[in-house]
Amino acid sequence: MINLTGKTILLADDDPDYLFQMKLLLEKNGYQVITADSQREAEKILEKVKPDLAILDLMMENEDSGFILSYKIKKLYPDVPIIIATAVTAETGISFEAATESDLRWIKADLFLPKGLRPDQFLREVATILNK
Repeated sequence: MINLTGKTILLADDDPDYLFQMKLLLEKNGYQVITADSQREAEKILEKVKPDLAILDLMMENEDSGFILSYKIKKLYPDVPIIIATAVTAETGISFEAATESDLRWIKADLFLPKGLRPDQFLREVATILNK
């Protein structure tokens, strides 16, 4: 598919169904998508590619893989926005946000989104963060 937006998105998630669905949705809307099914694979990709946006699952190999990966991305590419998409809130009731100074020092995500957003809502959030 032709990259209509000129934007490349790194999508990292260990759920193959979610990865496939989100890749299709994003590509259908003109984005180039590079997928990784683990934190480790995403780190290897980041050695070669600077994405315009990273969308990360919170829990992959470890419970905090998304946090660790977002920290590493911001260290390597400070200007790349990061969305952490997670089902943790729905499953546990624990909500994530970087609200305090302490949170902001170690949580490097720019936005937290719950998995299961309607596709139009998800695409709106992606477009908004890419156009900041």
